[in-house]
Amino acid sequence: MIAKNNLNSSNMLLQKSLNRLSSGLKITAPSDDAGGLAVSMKLSAAIKRTDAVNTNIANAQSFLQTQDGAFQTAAKVLDRMSELKTLAADVANYDTEFDVLKAQLTAISGETFNGVSIFTSAASATTLSVATTEDQQSTIAINQAALGNAVTNATSADDLADVTLAQLTTAIENVATLRAENGAQASQLTFASDMLTVNKQNLEAANSRIIDVDVATESTQLARANILVQAGSAMLGQANASSAIALRLLG
Repeated sequence: MIAKNNLNSSNMLLQKSLNRLSSGLKITAPSDDAGGLAVSMKLSAAIKRTDAVNTNIANAQSFLQTQDGAFQTAAKVLDRMSELKTLAADVANYDTEFDVLKAQLTAISGETFNGVSIFTSAASATTLSVATTEDQQSTIAINQAALGNAVTNATSADDLADVTLAQLTTAIENVATLRAENGAQASQLTFASDMLTVNKQNLEAANSRIIDVDVATESTQLARANILVQAGSAMLGQANASSAIALRLLG
């Protein structure tokens, strides 16, 4: 019976090592390490949340990139308007193009990204909040810039004669300022994304130490358990043989 119990114990060790090596997990059942499993589950959830936050940041960066593209186009339109104002000896000849450019600026102000307005119709910027940590305790505000207000001198004029070069220059400077703010916010998001990447690596490393099997150590345990099982089987056979010898003596 002692030999049988020892064999069963060794066989359990062998099966546990086989399970760990085949699954790659140190904890294959809650009974292996209940506390470690609970911590691992929390870490795994934090890793998934970190991925989600990073995805949101990437979307916010795309929003800002789309916004900056609109700024670039608006700046080109304003540059052409100021060029028309400078060239126009007879402004009436340029009014048609000026009207088209005004319409283009208005259209740019109404652009959206994934259903969200890139710009606000208000006199000043409104903000969108972007979480930068998996617990959502830290955020970065990105602007829905007031592009329409920034270029109002150019779009409110009835024709080229009603706008001055100084007004057009001011509009160009306003768009340049909006682009600078856009770039600063994009830079913030990039640093936040970099920090999230580092945090995720640390979380994954911590989780790995808890949940992932140490192949070298577990291979050694497998070899040990395998030897014990073979030896236990041999000794159980020897014990049974000894019983048979005793019975023959009694007979």
